[in-house]
Amino acid sequence: MANTAHIPTSNSALIAMIADEVGTTFEDTVVGFLLAGVGNVDLRRKTNYLIVDSKTTDKQIEDAFKEFTTRTDIAIVLISQYVANMMRFLVDSYNKPIPAILEIPSKNHPYDPAHDSILSRVKHLFNAESVASTRH
Repeated sequence: MANTAHIPTSNSALIAMIADEVGTTFEDTVVGFLLAGVGNVDLRRKTNYLIVDSKTTDKQIEDAFKEFTTRTDIAIVLISQYVANMMRFLVDSYNKPIPAILEIPSKNHPYDPAHDSILSRVKHLFNAESVASTRH
């Protein structure tokens, strides 16, 4: 059990979000999750989400990803695939189990399984297993 990931057992395990803003109305991805209760602001006024719009820089997106993936109170990072494609090198190089990174579609940018790093890893794993099983 030395290689198992530790998930916080207190009530502090959060879901973080990095997603694009669709428009100026309440139809964007982050607002939907915030209305469902995913949002959190801690005592230092740090949030567990980033709304990406036309003014958001690539550095801000990358910094949010790095922050969310190193925070011990976050168990899952939801990121719209459109935003993940802006920093694909970071998403693809991330290899820790916790927090889990899940790419999601957004309203204006449909999900493309060919670009999903998690799905690619799973396919690679199953292909490696099927090759190994045929050698026996």
